[in-house]
Amino acid sequence: MDNHGGSLRKETGDDALTRQIMEDFRKADVDARTMRMLEYSEKLTLHPKEMSEADLTPMREEGMTDEDIFDVVQIVGYFNYTNRRANGLGVDPDAEKRAR
Repeated sequence: MDNHGGSLRKETGDDALTRQIMEDFRKADVDARTMRMLEYSEKLTLHPKEMSEADLTPMREEGMTDEDIFDVVQIVGYFNYTNRRANGLGVDPDAEKRAR
């Protein structure tokens, strides 16, 4: 989580917001569009077989285009892929950071 948290921190430029999102995104001070994206991302990560067309509706209702949604899917898929690859190889990307 620390590894991806650094990327999020760079993107938001806000340490407090990054901590909120990492600890419990549902309590984070984000706009409705971002919240729908985070909810969708969580479901896609944890319950991919349960995904349906209906899961896109909340994001569309917040003004996200199909291209925006495609980008979300690509990013979620990429992070899930890199995490599974690291897990499968026994790699701990945060080990060095924790050792310091």
